[in-house]
Amino acid sequence: MSLPLRTFGAALLLTLAGCGASSTPSAVPSQSALVVKDPWVKTADSGMSAAYGTVMNTGGKDVTIVSVASTASPMMELHETTMVDGKMAMKPKEGGFTIPAHGSHEFKPGGDHFMLMDVKTPVKPGDQVTFTLTLQGGDTVRFTALGKDFAGGNESYQPGMG
Repeated sequence: MSLPLRTFGAALLLTLAGCGASSTPSAVPSQSALVVKDPWVKTADSGMSAAYGTVMNTGGKDVTIVSVASTASPMMELHETTMVDGKMAMKPKEGGFTIPAHGSHEFKPGGDHFMLMDVKTPVKPGDQVTFTLTLQGGDTVRFTALGKDFAGGNESYQPGMG
């Protein structure tokens, strides 16, 4: 390898290494064009909890999230929130969530969210919890969410709705 090429390679490596520095939890790079901005998860000792954040699609094609998994819970579901008999109710989202090309989708309390159904590892304030989104086609996107105290959106769970 010639000296100019070696110098260029070293500079490129240093530039790429600097790109990964971040002080807030976010998506782990993958082949997908999805990025999770400001992810957080509601604290819980056991039972149910939820994770939130804004999923941004930086690519030129729509991407569909078909499932989610986490280190804190062996059972997770993609949830949407709807009105049932005048009350907010959450239910599994059939078909997943499609994030449009160059668009975003907000997962927030009282709205769409990633539901932890059976928390086995307590989530405390400040904890870093790993999540993996599985996309239609099989690609995955990992992100780390920050544990935060939150009282909840006063939803009820409606299994089997749809």
